Amino acid sequence: MDKESDANSSAPSPATSKAIALPPDASLDRLIHESSPETLTAVAADARLNEDLALALLERRDLPAKALEQLNRHKSLAKQRKVRLAIVMHPHTPRHVSVPTIRHLYPFELMQVALLPSVPADVKRAAEEVLIGRIATITSGERSVLAKQGSGRIAAALLLDKEERIMRAALENPQMTEMWIVKALKAEAGTELLAPAVSRHQKWVHRTDVKSALLANKHTPLDRVVQFASELPLNAIKDVLRNARLAPKVKNYLKNALEKRVKI
Repeated sequence: MDKESDANSSAPSPATSKAIALPPDASLDRLIHESSPETLTAVAADARLNEDLALALLERRDLPAKALEQLNRHKSLAKQRKVRLAIVMHPHTPRHVSVPTIRHLYPFELMQVALLPSVPADVKRAAEEVLIGRIATITSGERSVLAKQGSGRIAAALLLDKEERIMRAALENPQMTEMWIVKALKAEAGTELLAPAVSRHQKWVHRTDVKSALLANKHTPLDRVVQFASELPLNAIKDVLRNARLAPKVKNYLKNALEKRVKI
């Protein structure tokens, strides 16, 4: 190994290097507005930093990653809910800091992370996955709010909720998409409330892929099956007959309907 390589290997990595120490009489109120990354990192590591100053520091969109790492290591601040949430939502927070911290957030905090445009996509996805994993343990009232205001992925997880009002709230979520509804309708279980509701929903019932998914769902009312069989393209009906597990009565009806349309 040459001298240059040896020197590089002994240099501290950015993640492990320590922040410079500030003088005991340094004014943190003033220093949080400094432009120097080194100074901001030193402020973030200072034991005198309180919650209000930390939140003010976190409002800076130019805060360097090292400063965010130091804030996350700050023993008295990292446990503060507002500080913890602000660290996760900051666009410069390294993934090795934000993603593990997500597991300590509350349901509505996770919803905030998932909805904030400035949060990186992979961090949003991590927040959604943690929240979806907790859905079975949160209250009916919380699930209702999440169904109405959560991201599309979160609302989609509530399409199979056992409470009809929550399922219907998820259907009306502004970020709900056809893809999520089709995926939910294809679930093995839990669509007893969803299929009848979607089959008469003014917005979703007119989509071809939704109709096909409803046709394949055993909980879709028979009168709606009859209607969809007359509206869907022949290829869509053939796909349902070929791939779906249909009740014998529905399967026979679709075969007969298909034959009649082919003859016409």
